[in-house]
Amino acid sequence: MSRIGKQPVQLPDKVVITLDGDMINVKGPKGQLDRKLHPAIDIEINENVLNVKTDLNDKKKMALQGLFRSLIFNMVTGVTTGYEKKLLLSGIGYRAETSGKKLVLNVGYSNPVNFDLPDGISANVEKNTEITLSGIDKELLGQAAANIRRIRPPEPYKGKGIMYSDERIIRKAGKTAGKD
Repeated sequence: MSRIGKQPVQLPDKVVITLDGDMINVKGPKGQLDRKLHPAIDIEINENVLNVKTDLNDKKKMALQGLFRSLIFNMVTGVTTGYEKKLLLSGIGYRAETSGKKLVLNVGYSNPVNFDLPDGISANVEKNTEITLSGIDKELLGQAAANIRRIRPPEPYKGKGIMYSDERIIRKAGKTAGKD
């Protein structure tokens, strides 16, 4: 049984949800998000509570119930409070700066890397080595952060690279002196 799918989603006063066929639209103070629903999922809205319903005899449909409940909850949280992801640059000479909708990264390559931020995602650089990404779409924010991290992943010997703020790099021992 899906435990997450059975939990109701509480809707704040400022959030308006509209259903148009198989599309769900969530509007809030920070913006609006749309998502296409699976045909096996039914949505019930009573006052300020949203419930996700499906056939409880099929395991795949129960998994979809939990998935879409989480997606809708993330949409509601995104349009009310938004999401943030922090990235850290570690290495000598590594720095970042923003210019419009671009993030310019100097991370040890011969030329700076220009990363175009997707629509709906904004970046703020503090102390040249801390990047804070923010937006209302959790999925898009996580993908943008993963794409930035992919430019220079942290390496295990010195720990240089782009990493998440809560990421822990497992360090390896370097070479040892030769035996004489």
